[in-house]
Amino acid sequence: MRVGPAIDEAVGLLEGELRSGRASGAGLGTEDAWLAFLRFGRRPFAVPDVPDADGLLFQYGTHAFDGPATFTLDLTRQFEVCDDDGDHDHYVQVHCELRYAPVPALDALGSFESWFFHDTGDDLDAWARGLTERPAWAVLGALGPAEVRVYREQA
Repeated sequence: MRVGPAIDEAVGLLEGELRSGRASGAGLGTEDAWLAFLRFGRRPFAVPDVPDADGLLFQYGTHAFDGPATFTLDLTRQFEVCDDDGDHDHYVQVHCELRYAPVPALDALGSFESWFFHDTGDDLDAWARGLTERPAWAVLGALGPAEVRVYREQA
């Protein structure tokens, strides 16, 4: 087991990063949420010592999961949970979901996803930089989300 806070603390820790990332009285912008998510993503957690037990997901697209179609940027941290024998049991995903008002520039982005796993030897800063260097980031970074949701789900 790797050392760090328990997975049960993840939502509160992400919410704390989001609160500390915004200027006093200001709404949370896309860039603020991204930087808060990266701070959260750097924090080690108590996860099993198995491959891909702790991953970050950056994904966006227009979806109609629980109402009208909405463009969503979903920043997710996924933790693997193992049973008492050390075998995979399930995943816990902590989402920071940014939903945007409908504008043609967002619909034109289509959909995209990219994963980062802590145990691969890849560089988190290089992964993050690669995402913000994509042309879509100029569109996302210029807009403020209409809604931000933080939640946990079991997958």
